[in-house]
Amino acid sequence: MASDEKTDIPAGKTDAQARARLGQRAGLVGIGCNIALAAAKAAVGWAAGSIAITADAVNNLSDASSNIVSMLGFKLASRPADPGHPYGHGRYEYLAGLVVAVLVAAVGIELVRDSLGKIMRPTPTEFGAVTAAVLLASMAVKLWMMRYNRRMGRAIGSETLEATAIDSRNDVIATGAVLAASALSAATGIALDGWAGLAVGVFIILSSFDLVRDTLDPLLGSAPDPQMVEHIRRKILSYPGVLGTHDLMIHDYGPGRQFASAHVEMAAETDPLESHDLLDNIEQDFKEQDGLIMTLHYDPIVTNDPGVHDLRHRIAELAQTIDPRITIHDLRIVPGPTHTNVIFDIVRPTDLPLTEDELRARAGDLVRGIMPEAVCKITVDSSYVSPRQ
Repeated sequence: MASDEKTDIPAGKTDAQARARLGQRAGLVGIGCNIALAAAKAAVGWAAGSIAITADAVNNLSDASSNIVSMLGFKLASRPADPGHPYGHGRYEYLAGLVVAVLVAAVGIELVRDSLGKIMRPTPTEFGAVTAAVLLASMAVKLWMMRYNRRMGRAIGSETLEATAIDSRNDVIATGAVLAASALSAATGIALDGWAGLAVGVFIILSSFDLVRDTLDPLLGSAPDPQMVEHIRRKILSYPGVLGTHDLMIHDYGPGRQFASAHVEMAAETDPLESHDLLDNIEQDFKEQDGLIMTLHYDPIVTNDPGVHDLRHRIAELAQTIDPRITIHDLRIVPGPTHTNVIFDIVRPTDLPLTEDELRARAGDLVRGIMPEAVCKITVDSSYVSPRQ
C-alpha cells in the first residue's frame, strides 16, 4: 500500500467506535475485491477445465466469507460495557480472527481433497492469454489487499486484519503456483494441475496453524508483550519516591481494553498521604498517556535502618543463585529473644524446575546460612509477566 494512504487516526489511539469503523471499511473492501476475483477465476477455471483455478476461485469466495465474519467481529467488539460484561466486548474481535483462521484451514483441506482427485484422474486443461491475464491481475489485487490490511491492522492493533493480510499473501503464492503449473502443463503436456493444487492446499493448511495460534493466544491469556512490561516498569520507576515495583499483572479484554495492577515500593518514613497522592497521579498518567487502567498497591519499605537494607540485598543476591530470574520483595524483620523472624515474598518463574515447597526450603537454607537464628516465613508468588519485572 502506498505510504501516503490514510487510516484517519494514528496508531494506538483508536477507541472502540473508530476500530469498528475502520475494521468494517476493510471488510467491505475485501468483500468487493474477493467476490470480483472469485467470479473471474470461476469463469476462467470452468472454461479451461482447471481444478486448480476453480479451487482458487473458491478460495477467494471463502475469503469474502471471512471478511463478513471480520466485519461482524468488529461490530460486536464495539458494543459498550453492560452489567453482564463490565469490561466490554472487545474479545469478539479475537473470536472473529479465530473464525477467519479456521475458515482458511477449511479451504486448504478442501483444496487438498480436490487436488488428490485430479492427480488420480487427470484431465486436460486449457491455458491461454485470458487465463494468464486473470491470474496475474488477481495476484496484483491480492498484493494490494495484503498491504492494505497489514497497514490497517497495525494502525489499530488488530490481529484479525493482520490474519487477513497473511491470508492475502497466501493467495498471492497460491495463485502464482497455479499460474506456473498451468503454463508448464501447456508447454510440456504434463498434467501438473492437480499437483499445483495439492501444494497450494498444503501451504494454506500450514499457514493456518500460525493464524489459529496467534488468534487463540489472547483468548487463552497469553503473556503480555515484554516491551509493554518493560515500558510499564520503567515508567513506574521514573517517578521520584518510587524505590521498586513488583507483582505486575496485565489483563487483556480486547484491543484497547487492557487493565493492569502492580505493587510499588516507597519509603515507609514518607507521609502516607503523599505516597497515596503520588500513586494516584501515576495511575492517572497511565490512563491518559497509555490508555491503560492501572491499579497500584502501596508497599512501605524501611529505608532508615541500614541493617534491614543490607540484609534485603544479601537475600536477593542469594535467591538469584537458585535462578537469576528470581526476585524477592516485602522483606520484614521481627527480632525476638530466641530467634528472628525473616518474612519475605519470593517470585517463582513459571518454568522453574523446583516446586513451591522446594523453592521455599532452598531459600530458607540460604538465609539461615547467613543468619543461623532466622526463622523464615516465605510466601511464593507466581510470575505472570516478564521475569525482569
